[in-house]
Amino acid sequence: MQITGHTRLGCLLGSPVAHSISPAMYNESFRLLDIDRVYLCFDTKNTDLGTMVRILRDMNVFGFNLTMPDKERIMEHLDAISDAARMIGAVNTVNNENGRLVGYNTDGIGYIHSMQKTGYDFTSGAMSLLGAGGAASSIAVQSALAGVPVLHILNRKNGRSFPNAMRLADQINAGTSCKADVIDLNDQTAVRQALESSSLLTNATSVGMAPHTDALPIANLSCLHPDLTVSDIIYNPRRTRLLEEAGKIGCRTSNGLYMLLYQGEAAFRIWTGQDMPIEAIREKFFSEAE
Repeated sequence: MQITGHTRLGCLLGSPVAHSISPAMYNESFRLLDIDRVYLCFDTKNTDLGTMVRILRDMNVFGFNLTMPDKERIMEHLDAISDAARMIGAVNTVNNENGRLVGYNTDGIGYIHSMQKTGYDFTSGAMSLLGAGGAASSIAVQSALAGVPVLHILNRKNGRSFPNAMRLADQINAGTSCKADVIDLNDQTAVRQALESSSLLTNATSVGMAPHTDALPIANLSCLHPDLTVSDIIYNPRRTRLLEEAGKIGCRTSNGLYMLLYQGEAAFRIWTGQDMPIEAIREKFFSEAE
């Protein structure tokens, strides 16, 4: 791969980002398709997001991704937002469309595709979802559209994202055939009932991500059962403590690497108008996803 005077820049914004494999995935795709672009990571923990966006705009980047905690905050700094991203309330992909920064959300698409690749059928039963942030909202909306009959959104009533969980449930109930409700994570009886009736539990929070790998997003693991598929959008570590404990109980488990792959494929198409060389990327960077 050669950097030229014409090479255009793209990047990932968020914190932490040093663990991300997005640069490897995108840069290899650019190399294979002979596209004169490069992709880097920028940790925005101590950076004003508005200032960063103005700098990226002035630099004429081709686009950028966002991870926690910037997916919701970015929206006020963009020129336009896709209908799906506006419904979800979060943006993870921004495209520079002739000077206009347009926000999209590919998280839910990536999650649905990744779970379908494992053989999971979203119409097979109820789903319990931990979280109501940007990624969780995208997963909730796309899962409802994919045919999940019942969606339990598990969130602490005293948490800052609880109002968003309520909004999300109302939106899903109004716009899809899925029946969504919000359950307080502190209500152990209600949580147990939700998980006992579910065929899928998804952790869409950052709880359990490195370096805090001992943390669990649910307090009572006895709620898990062998008929439950447990997925985690975290991919660092490959197997979170939640997945480890679920595996011991006999649950089928899946981490967040393939979600990253397929949401990245959707973002790549937005930026370039071309298909990512998905099989080559999967074989080189995602062979240990399970």
